[in-house]
Amino acid sequence: MLFITMHESRAGDTAFVAGRWPLDPDLPTVVFIHGSGGSSVLWHAQVEALAGDMNTVALDLPGHGASGGQGTDSVTAYAASVESFILDLEVPRPVPCGLSLGGAVALQLLLEGKANYKAGILVNTGARLRVMPLIFEAIERDYLSYVAGSRSMSISPKTDPRRIEPLLESMAECPPEVTLGDFRACDTFDVMERLGEISVPVLVLAASDDRLTPVKYGEYLAEHIPNTRLVHIEDAGHLSPMERPEEVTRAIRDFVLSL
Repeated sequence: MLFITMHESRAGDTAFVAGRWPLDPDLPTVVFIHGSGGSSVLWHAQVEALAGDMNTVALDLPGHGASGGQGTDSVTAYAASVESFILDLEVPRPVPCGLSLGGAVALQLLLEGKANYKAGILVNTGARLRVMPLIFEAIERDYLSYVAGSRSMSISPKTDPRRIEPLLESMAECPPEVTLGDFRACDTFDVMERLGEISVPVLVLAASDDRLTPVKYGEYLAEHIPNTRLVHIEDAGHLSPMERPEEVTRAIRDFVLSL
């Protein structure tokens, strides 16, 4: 049975939304992973729009959104929690798709995961994600002001800020210490020397106006992962799945169907 609206559920402590339920065992499943301080709301447009062609699942990382558990300051720990979710839910043919911190988690899964990943999707992320000290200072000084400031820092000047309001509302509800841990996880993440170990097909999306993970980050991934397709999303910033949902959805659909 194919649901017209998203299906909301839990697997243990992990809350998630799915575009179709139950998952079709004969179709690949894109597993969407959000960024620092975020939630699955980042991916709602893609979860719904792609559900006619594939399984789509977007989860809340531990301590985020509607999930239980605690946040961490380790990409490896987040990747372990995502893999446990995938295995517990018996997700068919999983394709991890992550943005920023979520992209680091996806890279970690492709490098270390045991769930037989056949492909991966990396959105506005990098093999190393050093964080500006100003971000840590802003979160510690006044978290809600930091969230409000994300309107200008995280999107393109050409994006209507109202597009990202659902995500900002979710970020405001995330405990500041969890968001701090997320950025610490990013700051210590570095798999630059290991990209050549990834042998499965990978889609890399890079946004033209992304100031947090500039286009050069995506180009580096495309140059060093052997089987990569690089797609540029024009007139979008760091939150391109919400800023330019049609373009991001189209790129993901074309890639997954080509598998």
